[in-house]
Amino acid sequence: MTLRKAVVRLSPIAAALALGLTLSACSGTGLISTRTQGYSIPADAVQQIRPGSSAALVTAVLGSPQTTSTFGKETAWYYIETKVNQTAFGLTTIQERTVLAVYFDNNNRVIDRAVYTLQDGRVIAIEQRRTPSFGEDRTFVQQLLGSVISS
Repeated sequence: MTLRKAVVRLSPIAAALALGLTLSACSGTGLISTRTQGYSIPADAVQQIRPGSSAALVTAVLGSPQTTSTFGKETAWYYIETKVNQTAFGLTTIQERTVLAVYFDNNNRVIDRAVYTLQDGRVIAIEQRRTPSFGEDRTFVQQLLGSVISS
């Protein structure tokens, strides 16, 4: 077999090998990055929060809450951790979400804590309708012509 025939026979194999190496490099972590948004909630910190603990202890262990709410005499602090995958093209997908809710009584003492995950959530449809305001539905030319006609 001549050298030329050997090169011609190996060129499809070499091309397939080069393509395989290129695609395997793209399928690695280069195109997708995983990151955490919000708080990183350690499991041992959650175990330190027990009923009867003070709000100062919760702040010392977990830090300031991301969100707070008050319902009647109870107050709740929320710590939210979201793990997302982001592609090199800017597309993000939520992989995991953990919400730690710490409930306080009117004396700022912990009465309960709860950990919610992505499966506990519900999708809420956001209302897209808006009440139009004056001049919003008219273009600049229509507004200009309207002011000339009305004067």
